[in-house]
Amino acid sequence: MKISLRAGERIYINGAVLRVDRKVSVELVNDVMFLLEGQIMQASDATTAMRQLYFIVQLMLMNPTDVRDASALYGQHHAALVAVCESREMLDGLVAIDELVGATRYFEALKRIRALFPVEQAILAGVATDIPFEAA
Repeated sequence: MKISLRAGERIYINGAVLRVDRKVSVELVNDVMFLLEGQIMQASDATTAMRQLYFIVQLMLMNPTDVRDASALYGQHHAALVAVCESREMLDGLVAIDELVGATRYFEALKRIRALFPVEQAILAGVATDIPFEAA
């Protein structure tokens, strides 16, 4: 996989933070967990239940050598969401997310969570949802 970065941009790879000083392309030749700076959610932006779930999974991806605490928090938060959620769309998404997290496929789980943001927003706004899942 080839990734292009702009000067000053950061990328998080297997828990390490890399910042480049000029425009550069990086080729990842093996299987790594990474996040681009633009995909990082700040704690202050985790203002809804699904955004909080995203933030927790993001922590698991960014610090793969120490996921114990984040994993426990994920389990509690995920279980609470499943317990209160009435939307079939959200429940199906939460099941898929749990499978991805269980398989340590955190990046794919983050994509699935992002795809549920509009569904969650519609639920919070009191609008019936019929939004298909799409990768964000």
